[in-house]
Amino acid sequence: MSVGMAAPRAPYACDPDRSRGRLVAEPPSRTRSPFRRDCDRVIHSTAFRRLKYKTQVFVFHEGDHYRTRLTHSLEVAQIARALARQLGLDEDLTETLALAHDLGHPPFGHAGERALDACLKKFGGFDHNAQALRVVAALEHRYPEFDGLNLTWESLEGIVKHNGPLTDRSGTPVGRYREHGVPVGIAEYIKAYDLELWSFASLEAQVAAIADDIAYDAHDIDDGLRAGLFHLDDLKVMPLTAEIIAETSAHYPDLEDVRRGAELVRELISHLIGAVFAEAQKSLAAVKPQSAQDVRQQSRALIAFPAEVAEEEAAIKRFLYQHMYRHKRVMRVMAEAEQILFDLFAKYLTSPDELPPEWLVGAEADNEGDRARRIGNFIAGMTDRFALTEHQRLFDSTPDLR
Repeated sequence: MSVGMAAPRAPYACDPDRSRGRLVAEPPSRTRSPFRRDCDRVIHSTAFRRLKYKTQVFVFHEGDHYRTRLTHSLEVAQIARALARQLGLDEDLTETLALAHDLGHPPFGHAGERALDACLKKFGGFDHNAQALRVVAALEHRYPEFDGLNLTWESLEGIVKHNGPLTDRSGTPVGRYREHGVPVGIAEYIKAYDLELWSFASLEAQVAAIADDIAYDAHDIDDGLRAGLFHLDDLKVMPLTAEIIAETSAHYPDLEDVRRGAELVRELISHLIGAVFAEAQKSLAAVKPQSAQDVRQQSRALIAFPAEVAEEEAAIKRFLYQHMYRHKRVMRVMAEAEQILFDLFAKYLTSPDELPPEWLVGAEADNEGDRARRIGNFIAGMTDRFALTEHQRLFDSTPDLR
C-alpha cells in the first residue's frame, strides 16, 4: 500500500456502529456516524473557537504567523488523520480527539496551567486533560437536554486516556498521577460514566497523542526560527535535523533560510509519521488485535516511535526546552502571564461579584472548594486577550506581554 492511501477498516479500529453510546441517550443522526457527530460538536463548540486566542508558545499579539492553540490543533488533526488513514482506523474519531485534546488549556499556555495549578492546589490542583473533560461534559451550554457536548464513550475515553492508563486495575494511580492521584474532575466523572481508567485507550486516541508530539516538535522549530530565538544552523547539533538540513542544501544550494527552514519542518514531519507507521505495523503484527477492546487490554501503547527515533525526538524536545521554552525572552513573558492569572484568581476570590452574572448562578450554595473551582473554570476558559482585558479592567497596571 502506498503511503497516504486509505487502508480498509481494520478489525482493531473503533467501529462507530458498535459505539458504547452516550451518557444521555440520543436518537442517531440520519446522516452522520456517532464519531462524525462528535467531531462536528467539537468544531462548533465555544471552547474550540476560543483556542484562536490561546497561547501555544507566543502570546497571540506577538505576531500573526505564530501558532495558537487553534492552529496547533488543526495541525495535529492533519497528522493524526494521515496516520489513521494508513492504519485503517476511524478518521472521524481520530480527528475528534486531535481537535479536542487542548480544549482544557487555560490562557498563556503552560504558564497559565502552572498558575491555575498553584491557585487550586488546596482543591485538587489543575490538570488540562481533566479540564477538557469538564468542558465537553459540563461547561459547554449549547443543547436543551444536557450540559456539555454529550460525546460518545470512545471520545471521552480518548480525551482522558490518550497518554495511557491513569490507574491500575485496582484503582491505584500510575505514571504521572502516582504522586497526586487522579485529577478531581476525572475521578468525579467516572462515578457516573466509567471510562475504565486502568486500560489503554483506542488506537485512534494513541494516534492523536503521538500526532500532538510530531506537530509541536515541528511547528515549534518553525516558530522559534521565525522569532529569531535560534538559527537554522543551530539545529545541526542533532543528527536527524543535521541530516535533513544537509540534504536540503545538497539539492538546493542557493535556497534562502526561510525556505530551508520550511523544508526542514516538512521533511521532519514526514520522517516522524513514516517512523510511527512502520513501528505500528510491527506492533500490530506481533500482537494481532482483533478488536478495539483487544487494543485496550494490551500492556503497552501500540502507537509509538521506534527506539532510535524516540531518541531523536527526545533530542528535539531537549533542544526546544533549552533554546525556546527556557529562552529569557519567553520566560520573562510567561512569568508576567502567570502573575496576571494569580491576580485575577485572587480578585475573583475576594470579590466574586466581579464574575459575569451567568457564572454566579448557584454560587450561593458554594463552599470554599466549589467557589475556587468555579473561578478556576472561568479563568481556564479565558483567551489570552480576554485575560488581559479583565486584568486591565480590575487593576491599575497590566504588563504588555511582549
